[in-house]
Amino acid sequence: MILSAVLLVLLLAIDGLQVAWAEHTSNWAVLVSTSRFWFNYRHLANVLSVYRTVKRLGIPDSQIILMLPDDMACNPRNAFPGTVYSNADRAVDLYGENIEVDYRGYEVTVENFIRLLTDRLDKDVPRSKRLGSDSGSNVLVYMTGHGGDRFLKFQDSEEIGAWDLADAFGQMWEKKRYHELLFMIDTCQANTMYTHLYSSNIIATGSSALDQSSYSHHADNDIGVAVIDRWTYYVLEFLETQVTTPNSKLTLGDLFDSYDETKIHSQPGVRWDLFPGGEREGRLRTVVDFFGNIQNVEVEGNSTESGSLVKDLAEIAKLVDRWRRRDQEHLSTTQNNTNSSPLVLLGNEGRLTYAPQKRIAAATKMTSEDCWSKRLVGALILTGGVAVWVAGSIFGQS
Repeated sequence: MILSAVLLVLLLAIDGLQVAWAEHTSNWAVLVSTSRFWFNYRHLANVLSVYRTVKRLGIPDSQIILMLPDDMACNPRNAFPGTVYSNADRAVDLYGENIEVDYRGYEVTVENFIRLLTDRLDKDVPRSKRLGSDSGSNVLVYMTGHGGDRFLKFQDSEEIGAWDLADAFGQMWEKKRYHELLFMIDTCQANTMYTHLYSSNIIATGSSALDQSSYSHHADNDIGVAVIDRWTYYVLEFLETQVTTPNSKLTLGDLFDSYDETKIHSQPGVRWDLFPGGEREGRLRTVVDFFGNIQNVEVEGNSTESGSLVKDLAEIAKLVDRWRRRDQEHLSTTQNNTNSSPLVLLGNEGRLTYAPQKRIAAATKMTSEDCWSKRLVGALILTGGVAVWVAGSIFGQS
């Protein structure tokens, strides 16, 4: 009897939680400029602009990997030392005081990039330089630099090919290092870089088609070079003017529909076929699913975890008593009925919620004591689950 009750509770819990498992639980961003030298100032400004946007929408530095091969802010040619701007009006300093660069200078290599994605870094590499994503993570990968047909140059000394990138994403999928991935690239012939991708749950977009260049938007005469590329400029214009809050409901379809070839001067591309449901489903993903940090979990500090546990246990006790009274009322009116009864679950926001489930009719007469024993086992399982969750949170943060 006890074994059957345990199995029943677990099966109903799994059924009730399957929707929550389908949603992502964290957001990560990998932002890469692959160009050094002063005349490539715009590539650094591209990636720093995206960096500023994802931070504005809620992704913390601890979940952003920023790779900068050159420090334009401290370049002797910089007329405004310690700053980087993406617009000639110089309204926003992209470098600022709160920038955290994870890979700098000659650390920005093809090898380090692939090792980062596939989690093949040496054991002494600090956590801040690791992509800590998992099967519940939505990952944004943005790259910018000089490229060509199915390759992107790293610092004018090496290249990453389209197959290299495809295999890296393939390993990420096999290792359960992402739930959904958005790949964005701004370079000449950018769209050729995602032609060989084969892994599931990927949406890819680029700035230019085969045999097309990716152009700069404008220059700052005082700085003396172009300060941003066209495609990235208009992507950011949409993000900065339309996606104003982390709760925005604008979708990737809205973003991609905003592409205007007459302004970008090249043909941006989008690839949907690797995403479940294809374009129809992919277009419905919100922009903040990748650029923001909206999650369906609540994280509490150690100081409040014990209080939260007490509240949860008290709530469980109340609900168990409610079940007992409901069963007594039910048994007093009918036997072997198939009315619905509530199964209590810890919902995806960490709060107790009801999930209606169908009661399995008993083959023989069911007493109130039998009902009570089954629900008591379920309560014990839920209590144990809460205790394990709290213990994992405490030791995981220590």
